[in-house]
Order: sequence, then C-alpha cells, then structure tokens
Amino acid sequence: MTAVDLPAVPRVLIAEADPWSRDLLKQVLLNVRCDARLDVCADGQHAATLLGEKTYDLILADWELPGVDGLSLLRSVRQKRRSLPFILLSSRNDSASVREALPLAPTAYLTRPLNMESLTQRLQDLLLNEGESVYCEIPPLAPGMTLPAFLERRREVCDGAPLRVDVKTAVQRSLGPDGLDLKQLEDQVHSDPQITAVLIAAANSAGYHGTPVQTLSEALHKLVPGQSMNLILGLALKHNVVLGDPGLVAYAERHWQLSEDSADYARRLARMLELDHQRCYSACILHRLGDLALLRCLEDWRQGGGALDDEAIGESLDAFGAAYGSALRTRWRLPLELRQLIAGIYSLEGGVYSREALVVNLAVQMARLTEHEGLEELAGSKTARLLKVGLSELTRVRKT
Repeated sequence: MTAVDLPAVPRVLIAEADPWSRDLLKQVLLNVRCDARLDVCADGQHAATLLGEKTYDLILADWELPGVDGLSLLRSVRQKRRSLPFILLSSRNDSASVREALPLAPTAYLTRPLNMESLTQRLQDLLLNEGESVYCEIPPLAPGMTLPAFLERRREVCDGAPLRVDVKTAVQRSLGPDGLDLKQLEDQVHSDPQITAVLIAAANSAGYHGTPVQTLSEALHKLVPGQSMNLILGLALKHNVVLGDPGLVAYAERHWQLSEDSADYARRLARMLELDHQRCYSACILHRLGDLALLRCLEDWRQGGGALDDEAIGESLDAFGAAYGSALRTRWRLPLELRQLIAGIYSLEGGVYSREALVVNLAVQMARLTEHEGLEELAGSKTARLLKVGLSELTRVRKT
C-alpha cells in the first residue's frame, strides 16, 4: 500500500493475545488514524476467521498467538495478497526466527519490547499521506440521554482514571546510561493510581505466571523494563487522560491527595507494626480509582454536550463512584487479595479481618481528618484498639 492508493478509511486487524499489549497497539494505531475501522482479537483462529470474512488494509499480528500463530497467518495472507501490509510482532529476536519470517515478506518484523517511535512511524507511513493528519470530532450525546443513564452505560467499559503524572517526563527522568532505572521510575509514578493499577493488572495477565503481583514495585520487576515503559507511555495516548474542566480537575486533585495521604499513613503504620507496608500503600493509592475514573467519564459527558456543574459532579460521585471502582478492579483482574484489602478501607464488618486491613482502614480515617481535627477520637476507635495503636503512635505517624 502506497500513498497514492491509501484507503479513505482504513480497516485494520490487530491480533494479540495479551490484553494490555493489545490495548497498547490499539491506542498507538488510533493515535495515528483515529477514524480507522478496527477489529481486535486474542487468538489466531479468530483472526483467520476475520480474514476470511473481511478485506483489510493492514494487519498487526503476534507470532506467538495461541491456536494459529502469527507466522501461519502471514503465510496464509501471502498466498492471496502479496502486497497487503502485514506487521509481524514477536519476542523472538534470534537470527533463525528472522530467517524463517523474511521469505514471507512481512512489511515489518518488530521484536518486543516494541520501540514505540518506530512503530508509530511505520503506521504513519502506511496509513497517512505525507504531511496528512486526521481529525475526529467527538460524537454528540444521543438525544434524550440523561447523565445517570450515560454513567451506567460507561461503568463496564470505562478506561480508568485520568493521569496525575506527566508520563513522558517521568520516563525521561528514569532513563540513564544503562537504560530504564526501575527504582527511579517507581519514584516518579508511585502516586498515580491509574499507572499503578494498569501495571499491576498487566503483570498479572495471562502472559505472566507465578505469585500474584499486588504492588507497583513487584509489577515493574515482573514486566520487562521496555514493556513497563511502553505501557506507561501508551496511557498518554488515551482519550481524556488529562481533564479539561476546572471543576473536574478540582475534584480529581482532592481524590489524588486523599489517596496519597492515605497511602503515606498506611506505609508508616505498617512499618511501625512490622507489616507489609508496600501492599498497604498499594491498596490506599488505588482506593479512589473508581471516583477518578468517574470524573474522566464526566469529562466525556461534558465534551459530548452534556451540562455539568458542581452539584451534578458530587451527586454522580455519590451514586456511581464505588460501583466504578469495583467494576474496574474486577474487569482488570486485580488480585483478589488486593481487592479484599481495598474493601477493608470501606468496611470492617462481617467477620475476621487482617491487620493489614485494619492499617489501611485507619490510614484513610487519618487522611480524612482536617488539619484542625485532633487524633484523640481516632485513637479511641475500634480500629485503633484492635491494632493496639494509641494516641502517641498516631501522633508519631502523623508527624513523620
């Protein structure tokens, strides 16, 4: 496919087994051609079926697809359309694999972790004429759509929270002479709920096995550095990851600050009591994820032409915030143990609960106190008594 025969609206097939890599490829492609007609699938047999039903202008497929692998798909395509652009993705960078693929003439053979700039440039060359760009208008709301109905529909498909951290700056600051410094990257992004949730979810996806990952540090070390960097940078490509409405920004700032303050208190309390402080920090930094995701959906509502004021924002958070959080944590398959710990922040009723659950519950209560409220009442609470933490200990945690 050359510039002179580019389709008006390209149809693209993405075949990738890992859900987070699949989402990343989708975002990179839509960032180049937001109008693309896009089909995505997780296995080679589904991809082969789609190839038999539709005509595509570009295919991106992973060699390691389950069922029919990407190389077999490429071989099948080349028997019918020798010139169809086909980007083969693979974790195999050995010379034998390259020699096996080259006779089938892939348009590009890209090895993991992907070079995002190189992939973007390839897609631009294939899908855009020189100097061309494509603008996609935000679709208006459906006639008669109400805000509660809109939020209910979006609950199961929302893309998560807006970003607190400038990811490009964070990655740049974490790059050294020897590549990506994971400890530096963790220091840069640890206060961002969206980044934390996505990396933990990606590290627990089907492509990674072993003990469930429950903290940002564990996720960064389980994912290869290049994959972590790509996932983080890919988040910046998503729609409305930066809020534009000042009212929504103000709410987001409050939720981000509450998450960070809670996480800091939880880490200090856990260390004092010789508990898992990283896990407690993780639960608290994620506990407002649903509220933040809801704010991002309210930005979509506003951009689609919906009315929005402070009262509507507050009512929406009260009605849908908890449900959004629960839906996201379940859909992203965050580990059950981590979800249970987050649940302990909201309720300690109904049976036996761990000391870590008591810590995160108490930490959030501390974070919600105003600067003029003392710790005496909190020191006498059931949670503090069960932890055997008194006023002196809470005072020390608050001042640390």
